[in-house]
Amino acid sequence: MTQKIIRIATRKSPLALWQANYISELLIKHWPSIKIELLPMTTSGDKFIKNKLTTLGGKGLFVKELEEALLDNRADIAVHSMKDVPVTFPKGLEITAICTRQNPLDALVSENYNSLNDLPKGAIIGTMSLRRQSQLLANRPDFNIKTLRGNVQTRLAKLKNNEYDAIVLAAAGLLRLDLQTEIKEILNTEIMLPACGQGALGIECRTDDQEIINYLKPLNDEISSICVNAERHVNALLGGNCHVPLAVYCNSINEEELVIRAKVASEDGKIIISNSQTGKITNAAALADLCAKELLANGAKSLLGD
Repeated sequence: MTQKIIRIATRKSPLALWQANYISELLIKHWPSIKIELLPMTTSGDKFIKNKLTTLGGKGLFVKELEEALLDNRADIAVHSMKDVPVTFPKGLEITAICTRQNPLDALVSENYNSLNDLPKGAIIGTMSLRRQSQLLANRPDFNIKTLRGNVQTRLAKLKNNEYDAIVLAAAGLLRLDLQTEIKEILNTEIMLPACGQGALGIECRTDDQEIINYLKPLNDEISSICVNAERHVNALLGGNCHVPLAVYCNSINEEELVIRAKVASEDGKIIISNSQTGKITNAAALADLCAKELLANGAKSLLGD
């Protein structure tokens, strides 16, 4: 009998490769007889990382080539950070599994300061996220926000080169790369609500590949999937992507209930429109609908742009 081979399309960054190898290990744990092959790729987002991605199509640039590999049958699955996944998919593709979510929050990283409150007036903070920028300025209008691009290692190197007093990164990426000692403070949700899908890994495959779908079923975490999809629903209704000041986070508060919190802000943090909905896990989609509706009714559209 021929050994089953599952080909994983992945970006080439250290974090993306970690994620692909993590999924590989999970698959082999559940299906010991299979073989995994990685197909590392450079995406448009990686090529254009030095430019302003808002003018080049945003988050979809980080998955485009991986999806082409699936459609061309060069790969069987693609592993994504759900934060990077657009709300719509090319015909014939879908996210089949969302794995148990890692810490979804943001982390403050600094060489000289131990917390947001320790940072001096006018401190230079590095981020390329308008979501982070708006919430930082809402908390500390005195901060000087400067653009910070590149993978995790590049951003840390710029910090260590004293280009910034502090930077803000997703806690999940630092934890996955065993860089937890770099974290000075996990920013709580009152200060920094995370991005849609942050901390969650999703696995994309062809909708008609039932064999692969069956292999992926054990990797799906039901609560993580419900919560991330609720966030994505709010995101879709607001027309958001990772380059607008929109934050949305859904989490279970017990076995039967969840809470969805969302914020839309002006880039300078002077205007914050927020909404929170709590209800049954079985009503997640309806709660997401209501959350988005309330935000729009309170003026969110003017802050999100076209």
